[in-house]
Amino acid sequence: MNSQDRTQFDSNQAKTDENINTKDFMIGALIGGMVGAATALFLAPKSGKELQSDLSEKAALLKEKSGQYRETAMTKGTELANAAKEKTTVLTQSVTKQSNELVNKVKSMKDAQNGQAAANGGAEENGEAISNETLQAEGNAPVNDAEIQMKLEETKKAFDETEQKYN
Repeated sequence: MNSQDRTQFDSNQAKTDENINTKDFMIGALIGGMVGAATALFLAPKSGKELQSDLSEKAALLKEKSGQYRETAMTKGTELANAAKEKTTVLTQSVTKQSNELVNKVKSMKDAQNGQAAANGGAEENGEAISNETLQAEGNAPVNDAEIQMKLEETKKAFDETEQKYN
């Protein structure tokens, strides 16, 4: 036998051994499964019918409990949704009220400026409005960023108070 024949013979022998090992393993697993099943049947504390009825009872109990949990979750979800709607409504009303107050204040100040300009006999020159300093000197309230900022802070405070009330 030459070296090539020897290599081929060894390869065939390894495949045959591998096939036998796989076959033996499968037979052993099948026999072990049967022995395990028989042992489980002989050592089981209850008969098959008793075991089935116990499983049916447990399944019915589990189904009932899950139904109760579902109902509780639905109720809580509805309550939370209603609370969120109420909070949204209150916040919307608060924002609307504060915004309207701020807009009205700005409009009244603007109207006061326009009225003052007309009373001054058209003191507006070259498209420039009367300055805040002029209004202060004449006793009128100027429109300034500080006042607007104060109104915005009041609105924020109202939001925070409403939020704390509902939390």
